[in-house]
Amino acid sequence: MSAVRDDDERRRRGSTRTMATGMAQSSKNAITLKGSTELVTEFFGYAVNNILYQRGVYPPEEFERKHKYGLGLMVTTEEKLKEYLVQVLEQINAWLMSKDLQKLVLVLTNVQTKETVERWVFDVQTDAGITAESEGKDKSEKEIMGEIQAIIRQITASVTFLPLLEGECAFELLAYTGKESATPSEWEESDPKFVRDSVEMKLRSFSTKVHSVDASVSYKTEGDE
Repeated sequence: MSAVRDDDERRRRGSTRTMATGMAQSSKNAITLKGSTELVTEFFGYAVNNILYQRGVYPPEEFERKHKYGLGLMVTTEEKLKEYLVQVLEQINAWLMSKDLQKLVLVLTNVQTKETVERWVFDVQTDAGITAESEGKDKSEKEIMGEIQAIIRQITASVTFLPLLEGECAFELLAYTGKESATPSEWEESDPKFVRDSVEMKLRSFSTKVHSVDASVSYKTEGDE
């Protein structure tokens, strides 16, 4: 895993593995910082799993179907990958609680050329006034789940517009945080791993009224050299 400090933010890279923790236990219409953090962390877990499955980074037989957000989602059964993802999501959860997380990025890299071929970005904005002691924000869990479902549907449908990935690909997770936040020993510095001459596709967003998550994917087209 890795970290890099910019003028206004720090970027950290995780290696390759994560499953989300449980659903938020906030009341139906009062979303607290803790409840929102659990919702967002869980979304990241399912989103990463779904991307890895849809893009063929791991064999399909290493996934099983789970029912979530009213959808059938694929979740890894590969033990090392599961362990990795649990570790990463635990740290993501901590950064969300401390309001440090600004962006989570999933990078797909061609193993042979080391070139970045896809970059899935989840920008995170947090209500600056919210604290762990604050009263919850008023938004129904049903509405939030509907917004998350729309993003997951887009990720699932991505195979219809993204080019086929040539050759074996690996993935990395990059976390952008505030420059004052602590860097865990398991994370290391990284460059942003942009896709050269990329095409960007904006995806849907969702909000808990505590956190807002905007999604997009940048990819290398088949004609790029």
